[in-house]
Amino acid sequence: MCARLLHRPSYLANLAIGLHGGCGTLARGLQSEAEWRETREHLAQALRAGWRLLIAGGSALDAVQACVVALEDSPHFNAGYGAALNEAAEHELDASIMDGATLAAGAVCAVRRVRNPVLAARAVLDDGQAVLLTGPAADDFAAARGLAMVEPGYFTTPRRVEALRVQKARAAAGTAAQSSEAERHGTVGAVARDRQGHLAAATSTGGFNNKPRGRVGDTPIVGAGTYARDGVCAVSCTGQGEIFMRRVAAYDLAARILYGGQALAAAADEMVFTTLRNHGIGAGLVALGATGNPVAPFNTLGMARGWIAIDGELTVATHRELHALGPA
Repeated sequence: MCARLLHRPSYLANLAIGLHGGCGTLARGLQSEAEWRETREHLAQALRAGWRLLIAGGSALDAVQACVVALEDSPHFNAGYGAALNEAAEHELDASIMDGATLAAGAVCAVRRVRNPVLAARAVLDDGQAVLLTGPAADDFAAARGLAMVEPGYFTTPRRVEALRVQKARAAAGTAAQSSEAERHGTVGAVARDRQGHLAAATSTGGFNNKPRGRVGDTPIVGAGTYARDGVCAVSCTGQGEIFMRRVAAYDLAARILYGGQALAAAADEMVFTTLRNHGIGAGLVALGATGNPVAPFNTLGMARGWIAIDGELTVATHRELHALGPA
């Protein structure tokens, strides 16, 4: 155990937070180093947003929400501002959030006007009448609760317009299946453990480029793309959502730990490198257990990710190389 952790107050030693920005990371040469630096800085900013709440005694639920809001506001990730466009050149956004202490959850799918879909998901959780709200009704629900609303064009960036053009061209040529993970998918998510040992997870996405209108993936499906249960794990997934739904992947990870007796890291590695890889898909996740540090396995070229470990040290990455940024 490092000296820094030994000198931390005991009530802070349990804290940890992790995030991912999707396993569809571009090849390094497709962006400038300045763009990669900015991506890593946005990851760090998101982690710090959640960490500030945790060290002040805030809940894991509030921490993952703050983390995902920051990622939704960044153009570098496929969630909120900068989200993917569907086949009709429209945005249909999904998000979910889950409290490991109570198993309460909230989710929205196919929203088009709420600026931060994860806040709409949290409002569904807090309202308690439903777990999942859809489409215009979910947008209306968010507006009625005073959340910031935008015109759909707010989410559009030149990068996503170009990505849609490329995917439509591939579809016309019959080569869509050859698209890289970066050309197709993208998601953001966060997991956290607070001072009381409670866990939480949240996930948000724009889906995949050129997706069918009305398509909903695993992100807003509790147990598929997002799951949290105190004493077991919190997990947020990224990859081809249809497979994650069919495998009930997020809950499967928890079951491997709870019923199968696996350690978190072993269960997460088996899920990503064996179970999901056997479906021929790129996949990744970030997960956190009842104790210890986050894990973030992925089987693709890269996965934007980061964590603040129990020693308070902050690390971010986009590809294999890790960037240690020192104390949070």
